[in-house]
Amino acid sequence: MKILSKLIFVISLLFFVIISNAKPLEKISVKGKDIVTESGKVVILKGVSFSDPDKLEKNNQWNKRYFQEAKNWGCNVVRFAVHPTALNSRGWDAYFKLVDDGVKWAEELEMYVIIDWHSIGNLNTEKWFRPMYNTSWNETVKFWKTVATRYKDNPVVAVYELYNEPTNDGGKLGEFSWKTWRPTLEKLIDEIAPIDNEKIYLVAGMDWGYLLDEVIENPVNRKNVAYSSHPYPQKREKPWEPKWEKDWGHVADKYPIIATEFGFMGADERGAHVPCISDESYGEAIMNYFSKKGISYTLWCFDPDWPPTLITDWNFTPSRQGKFFKAVLSK
Repeated sequence: MKILSKLIFVISLLFFVIISNAKPLEKISVKGKDIVTESGKVVILKGVSFSDPDKLEKNNQWNKRYFQEAKNWGCNVVRFAVHPTALNSRGWDAYFKLVDDGVKWAEELEMYVIIDWHSIGNLNTEKWFRPMYNTSWNETVKFWKTVATRYKDNPVVAVYELYNEPTNDGGKLGEFSWKTWRPTLEKLIDEIAPIDNEKIYLVAGMDWGYLLDEVIENPVNRKNVAYSSHPYPQKREKPWEPKWEKDWGHVADKYPIIATEFGFMGADERGAHVPCISDESYGEAIMNYFSKKGISYTLWCFDPDWPPTLITDWNFTPSRQGKFFKAVLSK
C-alpha cells in the first residue's frame, strides 16, 4: 500500500511539473499592421482550424491528445469552429464546458485560441446558407457576450472571429454589401467591448469571407480589429498573386490579416468540391505570399471528415495537403 501511495505521489508530482513548465502566453493585440505581445514582439499566428468541438466530442476526439497532435505539427494557434445548431443542440452550458476544456489544453501546450462563430449567410437579413448555420442577430450578440464574459481575463483566447463567412449567395439571401456589413460589425463590437475590449476582433469580408477590397477606404472604425480572408484556390484563376493582392492582400500593409480557412485537395479525393480543388503549386504560392506579407493563418481542416482535410484518420495520418502543410508548419 505504501509503494502504491508513493507511486501515485510521484506521478502527480511529474504531472504538476509538466503543467508548471508551460510558459504563460502573453496577451496579444493589434498594433498598426501587426499582432504584438505585451512586450512588443510581433507574432505570426500559424495553425489549424479544428472542426466543431461538439462533433469532435461525439467522435471521442475532443481530448488533449488531439491538441497535442496540433502542437506536434508546429501550431501556435488553433481555431474552434462553433456552429450555432451544435451549440443549441448540446445546450449552452454543456457546450461551453467543452470549450473550457479546449482552452485549458491549448494553454498547457502554449497555443492561442481563435473562437469562430461558424455561421454562413447574411446576418443583416437573418437568412442562412444551410440549416446548420441558422442563427439570428440576438443569438449572435448573446454568444459573443457569453464568450466575452467567460474569457475576458484569459490571454489564451486571443481572437474573437465575429462571423465566419458572410454571403448573400448570389442574391438568394437578400441585399448585402460592405456598406451595410461594416456598420453591423461595428454594432456587434460595441455589444462586446463593454465586457471585453482587449481581444482581437476578427472581421470577415465579402464573398464567403474572401474579399476585402473596400476595407482600406472604409475600415471598421473600432480598436483592435484585424481582418480575415478565406483564399481557397478556385476563388481566382492563376496567376494568383496579383489577384490576391488586389482582392485582400493589400490590406496587410495597414492592418493584420488572419487567413482562417484555406487549403487544397485533388479532384479525385473524397469530398472534393469548388473552391478547393488544386495541387501543391497552390500550397507553395499561398505560403510564399503569406510569408512575404506577414499574414497569419489557420488551415482547414484538422479532421478526416470535413474537406479539404489535413488528416485521413484519427491516427493523424496526413492527407495530401496535410503532408505539404505539416512540413511547412514544422519548419
